[in-house]
Parts: sequence; C-alpha cells; structure tokens
Amino acid sequence: MTTVDPVTQEIIEGKLTATVDEMGVVMARTSMSPVIYEVLDFACGLLTHTGELVAQMNGITLFTGTFGTQVKSLIALYGEDLEDGDILLTNDPYSGGTHACDFAIVKPIFFDGRILAYAINVAHYLDVGGSVPGSLAPNAVSVFQEGLRLPGVKVVRSDRFSGEILRIIRENVRLPDIAIGDLTAQVATVRVAARRMDELARKYGVDVVEAAFDHLLTVSEKQARAAIAALPDGTYEAEDIIDGDGVTTDPIAVRVAVTIAGDQLTADFTGCPPAVAGPINCAAGALRSAVRTIFKALVAPQAPSNEGWFRPLTVVAPRGSVFTAEKPSPTGWYYEGSVHASELVWKALAGLMPERFSAGSYTSLCVVYLAGRDAAGQPFIHIEPQHGGWGASEDADGANALIALTDGDTYNYSVEVIEARFPLLVRRYALNVEGGSGAGRRRGGFGVIRDYEVLEDGASAYCSFGRTQTPPWGVEGGAPGTPNLLQVEDRDGLTRNFGREPDIALKRGDLVRIITGGGGGWGEAGAREAESVRRDVENGYITKEEAKSRYGFEERVAV
Repeated sequence: MTTVDPVTQEIIEGKLTATVDEMGVVMARTSMSPVIYEVLDFACGLLTHTGELVAQMNGITLFTGTFGTQVKSLIALYGEDLEDGDILLTNDPYSGGTHACDFAIVKPIFFDGRILAYAINVAHYLDVGGSVPGSLAPNAVSVFQEGLRLPGVKVVRSDRFSGEILRIIRENVRLPDIAIGDLTAQVATVRVAARRMDELARKYGVDVVEAAFDHLLTVSEKQARAAIAALPDGTYEAEDIIDGDGVTTDPIAVRVAVTIAGDQLTADFTGCPPAVAGPINCAAGALRSAVRTIFKALVAPQAPSNEGWFRPLTVVAPRGSVFTAEKPSPTGWYYEGSVHASELVWKALAGLMPERFSAGSYTSLCVVYLAGRDAAGQPFIHIEPQHGGWGASEDADGANALIALTDGDTYNYSVEVIEARFPLLVRRYALNVEGGSGAGRRRGGFGVIRDYEVLEDGASAYCSFGRTQTPPWGVEGGAPGTPNLLQVEDRDGLTRNFGREPDIALKRGDLVRIITGGGGGWGEAGAREAESVRRDVENGYITKEEAKSRYGFEERVAV
C-alpha cells in the first residue's frame, strides 16, 4: 500500500483546492449569463475515479452536495463505455441532480489509459425551455412542464462537441446563444481540471495521488466521527410548515428526527407527506445535499469539504415524499422545499449547539423572474436570489441581508449591472426595518426591500416565496421573525401582494417590490441590555415606540 509523506500530502491537497478555485475563476470570466458571472450560481469539484468528492470550490451549497451522487449515477449508466476525450452532460433531478435548469458537466480524467478522477461543474441556466420564460413555472404539476432534460448524454466525444446535442439544446431554449456560451464555459473548466490533474499525476505518479485522495477522505471521516462522538447521544426532533406548493396555499407539515448514537448521526424524515402537486418538491439527491450542509456546519464549518466528512451521516426518507420526489413530480423550485429540510435539521440541533446554530431565518431565496422585451425588441429574462434576515444566536444579533441557507457563496446583482443589462431601474434597496425582526435578548437580523421599476410594456413576472405565512422561529422565548412578500405597485399607487404566483402582468412604470423577512429572536426580549436597545434606536432599526412595546425600555432610551 502506497503511503504519502505529510509534505507531499499537503502539496497535493493544495493543488486540488487551487484547481477547483481556478475552475471557478474560468467559469465566472467566460460565462454569458449574469446569473453565473454576477450571482455565481454554479459550483465546481473534483472526485475520485469511484465518484468520491475530494475538493470543491466555495459555490452553491446545494450543488456541491450532489456532486458525488450525480457522478456515481453516470458511472452506473456508462460503466466501461467512457473514453479519453468524453464529456458528459446531465440535468436530471431524479439521478442525483436538482432541477432541469442546473446543467452538470462531468469529465472523466484519464491518465495512462484509466480514469484517475472526475471533474464536475454544475451551473444554473437562464432558460431550458418549458412552459414559461426561465422554465420554472411556480404552478407546474409535472416535470414535463419544466423544460429540456438530458439525463446523461455525451456532449463531447473525442474532444469534439456533439453537433446533435448542441442542436437539441439550441432548438429547445429561449436564449440559445447564452445557453451555448455557458455550456462552452463549463466545458472549459473541466478541461482546465484535466490539465491540472495530469500535471499532478506526472509529477507524483498515479499511486501517490490516489493514496493522497484516500488519506484526505480517511482523515476527514475520523474528524467528523470525533466531533459527533463528543455530542450527547439522543434524538432531537423538529417540525415546520411549508407555505403552499404553488398550486394550492395549503400548509405542508414536515418533520425530522435527528439521532446521535456514538460517532454516527441519522436524519430521519419519516412522517413527511408525499410529493405535492406543485414544484417545491425536491428529489433524494437534493435532500441529502440539504442535510449535508447542516452536518458540515456541525462537525467542521471552516474545513474544506470532501466526501469523508459525510461518511458518519445517514439520511432516511421514504421514497416519493416531498423531499424524495420521483418522476414525474415537478422539482423546478426544489430549493424552496429542500431548504426546509436544512432548516429542520438546523432547528433540531439549535438547542444542542447554541454556539453554532441560530434561530430561524427568512429561509426562502425569494426569487422573482422578470421577463419581456427590451427597447430594441430583444427578449430578456432576469432572475435573482434575494438576501434576508437570519436568526439571532445565543451571543449575537442575527445577520442582516445575508443570502439564504441553500445558496452558499453567492451574491445578488449590483444595481449597475441590472440597469445596464435589463429594462429595469432599481428605485430602492434598503434594510427592511419597517417589517422588523424577531425581538429577543438577541434580536433577529433584518431582511431587505428592493424595488424594480419596469421600463417597457408587455413584461411579466412570476415568483415562489416561502415563509409568507409561517415566520422564522425563535429560540428560548425569542419572538418569531417576519414573513416574506412580493408587492407590485402601479403608477396610481394600487398595490397587489403575492407569495407563489405563476403570472403577473406588468406595464411600464410598475414597481416590483421584493420584501424579505427578518430572523427569529433568541431569549426573552425583556433580557436585552438597555445599551443594545438604545443603539438600535439610534441606528434607525427600531422606533422609540417599538423599544417600549417590545423591550420595555421607554425611560432608558435616549431622547
């Protein structure tokens, strides 16, 4: 058995990290969609020849947790039918993916005639066909309404693009040039990874590189097991509500039981309802990824991620549930369902590790699709995740205007990019202090308000907001947070409110107002220090009247 000295091990691990980071830089600089190069709605990784993740860039949290599942599904599909120069494409939610808009590009990396590793890049495409621009109809009742699916095809053979696959993509999406541009960028990133792995294997030899992979995974596993073993054994439960599925507004009750036994952790979603009619379902791959996000926060939030960390984790869920949907259940808005799986595990563990887990957050990405034609008559599709308020922790107020749990290292658009690329003006971007947040000894963070003025007639919008009825939860007597909301205000000042809405007609001068909620509080509000209340008043976060009604500090607040 090959052993690797510590210095070489460190160098190889550094090379892996540098490679996935380089893939990310190439993707951001060469893609054509602002949702990729501005929001960074993509992620890159490297895996062993058996599909075990060894390195990933800081990208979309939910993507990185699906890397191994997607690659293993492709290994099972192709077996020995892979050759040097092949590159695969899959966007199948039922084979470890998320939804049809997320294209996974996977390259088997050969060295000396055999596969050494796999490189993967998963990115969100602006449009993949389907019933609406942007492909994610909030009221879809079948995956066949959600656009083109290519579940494991060779998009490149012998280092040449497949003309047939490119034509299929072009003829089935609304923005073909952008789609092909993003595909080309993804292919460039996995080719970069192949060159870097070739350099590594030539320098150290395949046996040393593979031994370094194994060592990395083994050490991470040992550290994860030690972190779990240090926690008290027991079962920790949580319940929550998903506010409708896009077809109906009926509340959807979900639950989890998290069991710690020795050095293993099991998240059991038994008791959750069957897949719902609307597209907030997620498939099993996204569920596992959602749980992994919280598991990693539990055992080693700062350490680079790889498959070894998750070997002590078991996820249990009956097939065909809202968290393990199967074909043809729609999954277009999967992140609105899977984030509740993350939050359930988070909620179950918050009391166990208050130094690491906060009260409830605004949860939903609060995505709005705006589509139409610009002044030149060209079609546009604008999609953007929104930031919101996170829950308070035991020792600190919640974070203001932070991206939701599912989205990891991503951003919203700068105002300048929005106004340059789309017929929109950003009229307001501010903290949602009037909406408030959960009061407590430590208060929740504040969400945001973002107003877009529509500059052209004939535009339309659709959205799917969670937590519009069920606010973020508080801890130890902290007050709940505040809900999310979409408003459309016309030039006469008439305002309409929406949560999950499939079609909103817009005209020139309309204001589309996105309002994200504040996080839950931690501890009794009466225990908040006078100085903290006074500072919130001085900063304009709360009024003097709110200081009195929420915290009882009328006399102690400076006039």
